[in-house]
Amino acid sequence: MIAALRQRFARHGWLLAIALAYLYVFPYFPRIHSANELPRAYLVRAIVDDHTFSIDRGVQRWGSTADVSPSRGHAYSNKAPGSSLLAVPFYALWKWTIGDPSLATTMWICRVTAGILPALVFLALLSRFLARFQPEPEVRRLVLVAYAFGSMAMPYAMLYYSHQLSAVCAGSAWIFAVDVVERRRGDRAMLAAGAFAGAAVLVDYQAAFACAPVAVYVLVRSLEQPFAIVGRRLGLAIAGAAGPLAVLLAYHAACFGSPWRTGYDSSQTFAVYHQQGFLGLTRPHLDALWGSLFAPDNGLVTLAPWLLLAIPGGIVLWRRGERDHVATAAAVVVVMVLFVSSLTFWRGGWGLGPRYITVMLPFALPLCAAAIAELRARPLVLGAVCGAIVYAIVVYAGSIATFPFWSDSLTLPLYEVTLRLWRDGVVAPNIANEWGMFGLPSIIPYVAAVVGLTGWAIVRLASWRGLAVAVVVAALLVAALGLVPHGDDHAERAYVQTIRPSLPPAW
Repeated sequence: MIAALRQRFARHGWLLAIALAYLYVFPYFPRIHSANELPRAYLVRAIVDDHTFSIDRGVQRWGSTADVSPSRGHAYSNKAPGSSLLAVPFYALWKWTIGDPSLATTMWICRVTAGILPALVFLALLSRFLARFQPEPEVRRLVLVAYAFGSMAMPYAMLYYSHQLSAVCAGSAWIFAVDVVERRRGDRAMLAAGAFAGAAVLVDYQAAFACAPVAVYVLVRSLEQPFAIVGRRLGLAIAGAAGPLAVLLAYHAACFGSPWRTGYDSSQTFAVYHQQGFLGLTRPHLDALWGSLFAPDNGLVTLAPWLLLAIPGGIVLWRRGERDHVATAAAVVVVMVLFVSSLTFWRGGWGLGPRYITVMLPFALPLCAAAIAELRARPLVLGAVCGAIVYAIVVYAGSIATFPFWSDSLTLPLYEVTLRLWRDGVVAPNIANEWGMFGLPSIIPYVAAVVGLTGWAIVRLASWRGLAVAVVVAALLVAALGLVPHGDDHAERAYVQTIRPSLPPAW
């Protein structure tokens, strides 16, 4: 019995460590009045408390935000409603069994049930799926640790933004579709694939662009089968997607007067952006492309350079004959990059990285795993690659433990916010605060989970020498980023007047 438990812990301990880190910290700061999160939480309360989609009472009680849209005399969230609908039964259960929760407790319920728990389940699903491309468990664990701690998956699972939930839905649709096409699941699983794809759009509108290449993959691969099988698979996928999409259209009609009218059509604060082109989509802009991929304050490659492994990994899988999977992943990445580059409001306000393309990240993981597996024969190079992972974990895990709402007006928020807060001994609210412990001592269990799991994953794959190389490379990358000019008067005022007063006490 003990041996079986020990074996199970060895197999799943990595996921428990990630769960500990995700659940330990609660970066909730009422002072900043989060525009992305509050309307979603207001909607949850409105559905249960008032039996309406109108968030009038929440706005009156706690205040409006930029993401509230007026329509026919009422206030509504301008977001896709999926993440709110998912949290509704859990909020209702809390209210009916424990009592009326505060706004902070409501936010915790929403973040856990519509962000953290789906993300953890998805990591377990990803682990099994990656075995299809990479049988070595050490490689898969390192990739999953990098994804969980060193990418936008972490902040947008732990904050109530819905981007990681849409990635969970779109990624799950892809996984189920691949399993059906490759006959690891029966055709009926295509119903689940369609439901996940529809749910992705119900959660985040732009996820539709990521699901389109998956649909093309299913169609092309299914054409190898008799026509009856093709028709059955497509019919099941459409039937699965129909439910979530019907809910979305009904919500639009109830709130904004037409199934085809979204909250962005009624938005006033950012109307100048949303009314250009189609829901703010125009044509690709070089500044949006640079800002989303390479800018020192927001670029995907700048903040998580390990994702570039998808390029050599894609070549490896292509030569191995996995061309349909490489083409699908590449198509999702290209489509989403073109999407964010064509948005007039591409930065989207405060955030941690180019959040609108979070949905594409799971599609890159098999490619990254293939590249890492190829480097096992070159331990020093592998150690340097692990350094890029450690650097990304410093960025994302380090920021979620302090203040993950990077302002789009700062030049280098890693230095101006995250590292400065660590230096000052100030961290986000966490479990230890309940026992009167604040500052750096309160965050020790979180740091132990992140550092311990990351170090263990690297050592298992690249040895202790590889870990040493990784630490040195990560330090060099952090130092190199610090060469970007930063720390002007505006950054100082933002830190002193807004950021620092929003957090709990230091030591």
